[in-house]
Amino acid sequence: MRTLEPVAGAVIEADALTMRYGSTVTALDQLTVTVQPGVTGLVGANGAGKSTLIKILLGLLRPTAGRAAVLGLDCAADGFEIRTMTGYMPEHDCLPPDVTATELVTHLGRMSGLPATAARERAADSLRHVGLYEERYRQIGTYSTGMKQRVKLAQALAGDPRLLLLDEPTNGLDPAGRNQMLELIARIGAEFGISIMVASHLLGEIEQICDHLVAIDGGRLLRADSVSSITQASQVLFVEVDEGLPELMAELTRRGLKPVGYQRGLLVEVDDQKTYDLIRDAVADLGLPLTRMVRRRHRIEELFRADPAMIEMTGAASVR
Repeated sequence: MRTLEPVAGAVIEADALTMRYGSTVTALDQLTVTVQPGVTGLVGANGAGKSTLIKILLGLLRPTAGRAAVLGLDCAADGFEIRTMTGYMPEHDCLPPDVTATELVTHLGRMSGLPATAARERAADSLRHVGLYEERYRQIGTYSTGMKQRVKLAQALAGDPRLLLLDEPTNGLDPAGRNQMLELIARIGAEFGISIMVASHLLGEIEQICDHLVAIDGGRLLRADSVSSITQASQVLFVEVDEGLPELMAELTRRGLKPVGYQRGLLVEVDDQKTYDLIRDAVADLGLPLTRMVRRRHRIEELFRADPAMIEMTGAASVR
């Protein structure tokens, strides 16, 4: 079996990682990626393979092929040690309703190896950090969805982890609750210096709080890069006309550009001043009423919505 060569400072490494369920379902397909410290977004649609990857990283699933490592430890051989160094926030509601938050978080702190007194102290600290200190003695069954999500985050922090793996942490929350959860995650990454991987299908969330992005689809890697590189490297023009949008798209394509429909207008990659001139001339030649032509940087959401050709397909990548 091939040995996974360690990458200096990497918190997560995967090499040709493949996971199949039976003969028909491939959850991960030759996934190769390296993740450095920081807050990393793991994005993809539901069923893209995010949860499967997290379970392999925790040593809970053995891959069909390939290798993975967390904090320099082999996921297949060193799963128990990895789990003592990693905090995991599961996606689904899995909390016992008839215990208090303090009891649960203390118990899970003990399971991670903390002595009883230290576990109680860590539980109190973790619940304070997530804003549940005053409610810590209430039974979890009386909590709202947002409070339950905070309990799951608190228990992930209880073992003093070096890495957090958060699976859809805003699942089931309203917009206000999502924003509060994202602020918590960002603060944990900034103040505690803990590396975090956030799995989400909501691209706007990733752009708000993450330094890096790993995008997968159908178990394959689409792109791995810094968020700033993805959003700033490609400058675009947003072109809006009151009418004739299909005609303008066809004309710009004929002139060698690659316009992509977005909302009530088009997104067009900007190379130089000639791009402006081509668009201006096309609008004038078609006699269309130009509403606006604004230069802007990409948002991650637009890259994924627009056209797969705008996402660089890579077989191996490193997030630094």
